[in-house]
Order: sequence, then structure tokens, then C-alpha cells
Amino acid sequence: MTVTPRITISDGNLVVHGKTVLTNVPDNIGLTPGSGAGLVAGAFIGATATDTKSLHVFPVGKLEGLRFMCCFRFKLWWMTQRMGSSGRDVPLETQFMLVECKGEAADEEETVYAVFLPLLEGQFRAVLQGNERDEVEICLESGDESVETKQGNYLVYMHAGTNPFEVINQAVKEVEKHLQTFHDREKKKLPSFVDWFGWCTWDAFYTDVTAEGVYQGLKSLSDGGTPPRFLIIDDGWQQIGSEDKEQSNVVVQEGAQFASRLTGIRENSKFQNKNNDTNSQTPGLKLLVDEAKKHHNCKYVYVWHALAGYWGGVKPAAEGMEHYDSSLAYPVQSPGVMGNQPDIVMDSLSVHGLGLVHPKKVYDFYNELHQYLASCGVDGVKVDVQNIIETLGAGHGGRVSLTRAYHQALEASVSRNFPDNGCISCMCHNTDGLYSAKQTAVVRASDDFYPRDPASHTIHISSVAYNTLFLGEFMLPDWDMFHSLHPAAEYHAAARAVGGCAIYVSDKPGRHNFELLKKLVLPDGSVLRAQLPGRPTRDSLFSDPARDGTSLLKIWNVNKCTGVVGVFNCQGAGWCKVEKKTRIHNADPGILTGTVRAQDVDNIAQLAGPGWDGQAIIYIYKSGDVIRMPKDATLPVTLKVLEYELFHISPLKEIAPGISFAPIGLLNMFNSGGAVEQYNVKMNRDDNIISDAQNSLGDDRAATATIMLRVRGCGRFGAYSSQKPIRCTLDSSEVEFSYDSDSGLLTLNIPVPEIEIAETPEHPAYSVGQLRFNCPLTEAKRFTIFPLQAQQSSLGSSQGSHIHILPLREKASLPTIPASPPPATWTESDELGVLRAVGEIALEPAEALDPRVSLLARIERNLCGKRFTSSEILAKVKELRRWYLDCGAHDGEAFVISHGVWGMAKRRNSRKVKAISV
Repeated sequence: MTVTPRITISDGNLVVHGKTVLTNVPDNIGLTPGSGAGLVAGAFIGATATDTKSLHVFPVGKLEGLRFMCCFRFKLWWMTQRMGSSGRDVPLETQFMLVECKGEAADEEETVYAVFLPLLEGQFRAVLQGNERDEVEICLESGDESVETKQGNYLVYMHAGTNPFEVINQAVKEVEKHLQTFHDREKKKLPSFVDWFGWCTWDAFYTDVTAEGVYQGLKSLSDGGTPPRFLIIDDGWQQIGSEDKEQSNVVVQEGAQFASRLTGIRENSKFQNKNNDTNSQTPGLKLLVDEAKKHHNCKYVYVWHALAGYWGGVKPAAEGMEHYDSSLAYPVQSPGVMGNQPDIVMDSLSVHGLGLVHPKKVYDFYNELHQYLASCGVDGVKVDVQNIIETLGAGHGGRVSLTRAYHQALEASVSRNFPDNGCISCMCHNTDGLYSAKQTAVVRASDDFYPRDPASHTIHISSVAYNTLFLGEFMLPDWDMFHSLHPAAEYHAAARAVGGCAIYVSDKPGRHNFELLKKLVLPDGSVLRAQLPGRPTRDSLFSDPARDGTSLLKIWNVNKCTGVVGVFNCQGAGWCKVEKKTRIHNADPGILTGTVRAQDVDNIAQLAGPGWDGQAIIYIYKSGDVIRMPKDATLPVTLKVLEYELFHISPLKEIAPGISFAPIGLLNMFNSGGAVEQYNVKMNRDDNIISDAQNSLGDDRAATATIMLRVRGCGRFGAYSSQKPIRCTLDSSEVEFSYDSDSGLLTLNIPVPEIEIAETPEHPAYSVGQLRFNCPLTEAKRFTIFPLQAQQSSLGSSQGSHIHILPLREKASLPTIPASPPPATWTESDELGVLRAVGEIALEPAEALDPRVSLLARIERNLCGKRFTSSEILAKVKELRRWYLDCGAHDGEAFVISHGVWGMAKRRNSRKVKAISV
């Protein structure tokens, strides 16, 4: 069998699935097919040079007229997105690129998506960049002038297919098998804190954080009804010394913190135990953690440290730390970073140097630090400033070797000391680290939340979303902290709700918006986290929602039973390649309009299951509208800058012909559908007649469906039902509900469980309840619908066009209705329009009307607006049912008709008939 590659170089062109992506491919560029059975979907790009050097730039070919989006490092620490259509648009330090490949007849062919992943090979790291000739180039460097090469066979991996999200996922998995130096996100243990609400001390106190401040922050949030269950004690707790005498009191000023180095692994004097009591030997950090867990009900406490120990590293020969062999090292940034946004912090390091722990001793450093933290009850660490290590590779085998040594040591220590895999990676957007991380499962996904920088908020949302296309394959993206009391707070909160990320704030004590927080946080402190990393929808992939002035950003995610699409106006600000900083480029970007459809949730068909016809219920969060959407239908959405809307999408399940249901979730929560844990339907049929007519006409039906939902949380719960349910129970207790027949929205209130927080069992048992809806199947298969012709009714032509439902099992076995009327106690005028009470929708015409139509037409002719008491109606309904049964009708049919009489009677006599509910 011959295996035919899907990616080839032919006649100087790089061809993907028959579509040319790059032209003028040089002879020194080679292609190695990837592994796999059948048609190979991937290939490695290699290159050869004539000279041996530590840095090479290889042109690969011209990119012209194809849309792409890429993630590139605009500064040393972080990536952001860029869209373009030619090679010159590819920025320096591009680490991920997705290209849209369309044929000439794009409307007739499936679009093919090709992903380019520049890799690590040996001691070298590759990235992509463009030039003015529209060539895409590979920049290959070691970071150590003594580490040289003249070729690489596996510098970039390409993968292609028709689903962009699957293409990216499959590409990373193929690279994982090839490199064997990292694991993808799905193989990693996710730390438990991500499902709980948290608080970080950074913006509240910066480096002035104290134990007293921590207590204040925890109490302030708990008192408002949103208790933080995880705590991050950020920078400010460690023992440090400053090398810059003028900056001896470290302040939050860009670059200043790099002049300080770690002088000890324990907490500083602000946190040390000052009490002269029996606990005087207990570390202050342990007292703080114990207080947070025992008296403020924190489940997880994390603390901050830099990958190098502190911003300026570990002080060489510091007392008690001599065995780490720290020595001063001076950073050298890569040409790509220098060509984008050189970091001012390097000015400090170029003068003072960084105290670099020797790579052979760095495990000892991490292990002793983490062992002490664990002994104090700390559950994990936020490891910051990671990319500084790439600049210090000289003399250590280069950037890749040094970074991998540090990451392997870090992960080994975390594994030993924090069994819940307690680690958050931060300031770490380089492939040196990503392709070396076998264990770390949470990564900060963009530059910081800057509360005082108006240019930062829209680009923060869009950067996280696009970075997640790449980062989300390695780890769960972390959207960073935010402020609940801030002009952009709701915008940030809504984005995090669809991001599938941990949710935490950095509010100052006493400065909170609890109304906002309660849309994110349940009373037990848990959050309704979506199932996947939130990513741009397929139709947002190649539009620029930050700069093009026309596009809205749409982010999709899924819950266990529903999908969600968040729409955001992110226009007006972004990173500027001219000024080399993030800036506002359009102060008034205006109002934009876009569309949303159910299929924006890319895997909604898998979520819906087999047999789904494409219909969905969409709940629009801010407007509160519930809309039944046909397959491929779209809804318009119009937003100003810094505005958002959330569309909760629930596949419509047809329970029986004409009967459908879809759960929505907790209507007041940003991620409403996250509350629905499980959804099942059970069909019921009960042919036994209940002797008590009043009971039989109350809640029973000939056929019903029991819809069972497992629901987390409390508050106003909503679902769509095409018919009003008979009853609703919550954990076996019947509860009241409301039903809007126009929209089909069914709502009820789920109360807060009556349980003390201190007695709360492990999440999620406390917050899961079972809802049951019993829905009537009055339009099930046993019903065939006929039009009643005008000449058969004496009520006038305006009434004669009404459509009536006849309850039938099979046309061939209709019961014979005698010509004689019902018993003498029952008159024709008593029926009160039975058929009209059952329904008025025509499913199919009939060539010959059932004999019962004539009987009912005679009854209609004698309608004279009589009123009856409840007891009279009940007695007559009993007799009507017996008569229909005597005629040979199926019990269920007889019941539905007689029940229809009661319903019609109740409506006609609404002032008199109140005692009995239908």
C-alpha cells in the first residue's frame, strides 16, 4: 500500500490538500512526512545552511492571498494575536500560525486549515517571521554562541484538515509523540482550585501585603456572600534584599523589582509570628494559612515566587543559601524580542545581573522552598517571571537546555510537595517552556489585567481568546484576576465565564460588587466553570476584533449539556508595531453588528447526540429572551465597545412528535448552562383509570415524559418546554413553577440548601440537586389531526376554519361510534368544544373525516353559553368517559377527550370553576 502525503513540495510550491500555500520554496527546504496510517495529514519542515552558526534565518516560501492568524510574542513574557494575508504580515517571534486554504471555487469546496508549529530541535528553538518580500522565514537560534548547527530536519510541524480546532489538537498531539518532552492538557491533572472562587492579594496590596490584610480581604468577600475558597498570596511575602540602594524600599515600578534578590526561603517579617505565646515557634506563614482555612473556609492557599526565586534571582552566597551555587548572570534577549518590544526591566538586570541558581542545584532550591511551604499548609505555587531563563542560556548549553533543566526541577518538586499538582505558570509564553512541560496544567494566557490602563481591557479579552487556540492544547488558560468594582468589571466577568478558567478577583477589602460576583459564584464558593478552554468561533478566526473596525469577537465553549457563545466588542486598542506598545488607536470605534447561530458552538452536534435535527433553544443572557432556532438560523447582535452578550445554546430534544424540551440553567448566572450536570428523559404510560375523577383530572395524563435534570447551585432555573409540565419536583418535593406559553420558558426557584458551610461535604455533592418535570404527551403518535370544514359547523365561517385534533390510535382501527347520542344525562351542549380544547394545529388533512366529527359538529350547533358548577362538570365528564369506553375507544383517548371537556369548561367558566386544577 502506498501512503500518499497530504502536504507536499511540488514544483517549488508547498501544497496542502491540493491547495498551494507557499510558492518559491527554496531548494534547501525539505519536507518529512509525519507518522500515521492512511493519508498522512502532517509533515515536518526542515532546512539546511552552508555555514554552522548559533542563529539562522531560513526563507521557506512566499505567502500571498491567504488569510492567517498567528500568536506571536510582542514582548519577552507574553503573546498576542495578529491577522494577515501575506508573508510580510507575519510578526517576529511567531510561535503559532493557522492558515485558511480555499480553492478557486471556495463555495463548492470545504475549507482546509493548515497549522504551522515551530518546534524545538535539540538545543535550538525555531520561530516564524515574515519579510518585505512576503516570504515566511524560520528563525532558528540556540541562545549560546558556542552551540551551533547548520541544519534542522524537524524545525516546523504542519498539519491540515477541515476542522480548525481538530487540526490544532491533532498537530500538538503529533508533536508530543515526536518530541516526547511534554504532555498535552488532556493528559495532565487539573488542580482542584480551578472550580472554586478565589482572591489574589496583588492589586489589593501589591508588595505591601500583610497577614492582617489577607484576613481583611477574605472576610470582606465572605461577608458579602461570595466566599473565596482559594487564596493567592502574591509578591510581597518573601525575604528579599535590594541591590539598588536608591530603591531599597521596593515599589511597584517597571524594572525596579528586578534589582531585588531572594535572601531566604521563609516569609519576611511582615508575616512572622510576633506573639509571645505557646505558638511562638510556629511560623507566621503557617498561622496565616491555618487561619485562612479554619476561620475563613479557604480550601486552597497558593503563594507566589519567580522561576529564578525572585525577580532578580537568588542572592549569591546569601546566608543559609550558599549551597544553591547562585551566581550573577546577565541576560541577552533574542533578536525577535528586541525587534518587537524590548523590555525596560532588562535595564536593571543589565546593570545588576540576576542571581541564577546553578541548574544542577535548582531542584534542591525548589524542593526546600516547596517543602517549607507545604509544611505551612500551602497547597501550591504561582511561578512567575519564567521567560527570564531563556535569556541566560550562555554557558549552560543554550536557552532550551537551561529552560528544560529548570522546568524539570520545578515539576519534580511540585509533584513531591503539592499532590494536587498545585502550580500556575506565569510570564511564560515561550515554546522553550511549553514544549518542556510534562506536568504543569494551568498557564496565564495573556498580559496582566491593568485596572488603570484603559487601553488594556479589550485587548486583554481578545488576546486570551486567540492565545488559547495554542496555549489551551498544553494547559488550562488562566484569564488572570480582575476587579469586581471597575468600569469594565462586567465585561471581564462575562469573558471569564465563557473562558472555562479559574475565576478570581484582586479587589481591595471593602471594594466589591457583590451583585456582579453572585453571577459567577455560588453560595458555597464554587463556580460554574465551562468544560473547555474558551476559543474564538470558526468565523472569528481570521477577523481582527481589535483593529479592523468591523468585527465582533465570539468565544465558544461547552458545558455538560449545553453550549455558550460570548460576544464582545473589543475594537479600538491593541499592540502597535510602530510605537511598540499597547495603545488606543481608535477612541470611538462605534457600534458593531454581528450574528450568532447554534453551530458557533463547534462541537454542538456531539453534545446533542445522534438524531439531532439542528434545532436549538437560545437564551440571551442580558435581554432574557428565549428563542427557538431552526437549523442554521442566525440571530443579530449589536454592541458598543466594552459591551458583551452571552448566548446560551441548548440542543432541542424531541421527546415525541410535537413535544420537545431543552434545559437552559440558572438564568441569573453568567454561565447559566454550567448548572446542568445531567439530562435524561423517561417515557411513562399509565392506562389505569383513577376512580376519583377529581384526582384523575388533576395531574395524570394518558402518557407523560419524566425529564430528569441534575442541577448545581441555586437561584432562578430555566428550561424550554413546548408544553406546560404537569408537575415539577426538586429532590422528591413538589415545587411551584411558572410557564410562559408564548416563549416556552419554564422557570422555578431552587433555594439555597439549608446547610452550614462548615458542614459542607466535598464539592460538588453539596450543590447538586435533582429536578424532575412531568410533561404531557397530548400530541404523541396516537393523535392524528384533521381540519373541520366550515359547512359542518353552525358557528359561522370564522369558527368553521378551526383545526381540531381527534385522538386516534390507527386509522384502520378506529372505534365505531354509534349514531345514538350519549346517555340521557349527558346532552350535546355539554361537551363545550372538546376538540378545540385539545389543540388547533393541523398536521395532515384527511380525505374522509372520522364519524365523531359529525357528532361533535352537532354538539357545537347546540352550544349556548351555559354555565355549570364544578360538581356538574365532573359528573358529566365521568359519564362522557364511560360512554367513549363503551364505544370501544382506547382508555387514553377517552381520557384525553374527557379531560379536554374539563379544560374547556374551566376556561369558559373561569369565575365559577376555581377549585380544581387541570
